[in-house]
Amino acid sequence: MPKSDYLFTSESVSEGHPDKICDRISDAVVDAFLTADPYARVAVETLCTTNFILLAGEVRGPDSITHATLEHVARSAVKEIGYEQDGFHWRTAEVQVLVHAQSPDIAQGVDASGNKDEGAGDQGVMFGYACRETDSLMPAPIYYSHAILQSLAEARHSGAEPGLGPDSKSQVTLHYVNRKPVRAASIVVSTQHAERLSQDEIREIVRPHVVNVLPEGWMCGEESFYVNPTGRFVIGGPDGDAGLTGRKIVVDTYGGSAPHGGGAFSGKDPTKVDRSAAYAARYLAKNVVAAGLADACTIQLSYAIGVAQPLAVDINLHDSGRVDENRLSEVLQDMVDLSPRGIREHLELNRPIYARTAAYGHFGRPPESDGGFSWERTGLVEDLKSIFAGS
Repeated sequence: MPKSDYLFTSESVSEGHPDKICDRISDAVVDAFLTADPYARVAVETLCTTNFILLAGEVRGPDSITHATLEHVARSAVKEIGYEQDGFHWRTAEVQVLVHAQSPDIAQGVDASGNKDEGAGDQGVMFGYACRETDSLMPAPIYYSHAILQSLAEARHSGAEPGLGPDSKSQVTLHYVNRKPVRAASIVVSTQHAERLSQDEIREIVRPHVVNVLPEGWMCGEESFYVNPTGRFVIGGPDGDAGLTGRKIVVDTYGGSAPHGGGAFSGKDPTKVDRSAAYAARYLAKNVVAAGLADACTIQLSYAIGVAQPLAVDINLHDSGRVDENRLSEVLQDMVDLSPRGIREHLELNRPIYARTAAYGHFGRPPESDGGFSWERTGLVEDLKSIFAGS
């Protein structure tokens, strides 16, 4: 029997964390290519350290996207995040671009030709998850971890808190009773700050952003509220630690509450099933829970490079289901074509909508009018309710 009373922790990192800077740059590159050509192919990684940015990877797209274009994209992303520090500045950082054409061996496996449909851009396993812990159908620890940092970032960008720096992290530990979250057991927030501010001053700046995000009565005691526990966080960002694309995949997804297949999202166009199939799995799982067919749902998809249809579709309703899992799997596969092409078309993924996903989670965000976060839509709910009526 699974335990019913326990503590569970998830962390988030801000847009100014070194790894998230790299995710943001890589996804801004994807957006630049998809703006010029919706069917461009992109697989670009970014590394950053003290006043240095390196882009590497492979692309297939219009010649108008030059190395100079990509350097501009990188600098613009860093400027938007807010880095104008001696050790990392959008204007003065050295930027190297080592991006080359896509391998023809990969292209021939992915491209549609003759009777062959578009194949998966790689082998791999992807997971999607949804549960009833929050209105967004996301696990509560990661949801509140993101929300705290988003609130701090909004205050920094607006000028309301000019003493805050771009680099920050949060960690939320929740107490579960009967497998439901009831309060925060501890909260940890570390945020870069101006040298003039003391630890106590930062604590009081951070406090309302935590209290206002958590449900009423959930705030932990003072002894379990940790803000900049080392005492000082002036040097941050890439000047304090190197960053790489794809190193925060658990932050990007479900905070450890559900499995992750291992593939990162950022820097990849939607033919890469690491990204698009993970979005599709979340879309299906969210619609299952939103339709009232279960209180929690995990969906696993697996693919082989060059092969269009998934090798397996597995559904786990975590003993909360009101329908047969095998029947549900069949219905979902009838409703949505889970080939790479089918996913792209159903979720309309060939759009420049990815830079915004690079921080504060790819899931649990409201769908946007231009197609952003389309995988958070619940357009399958009524059909699912109709099909399973009386089950």
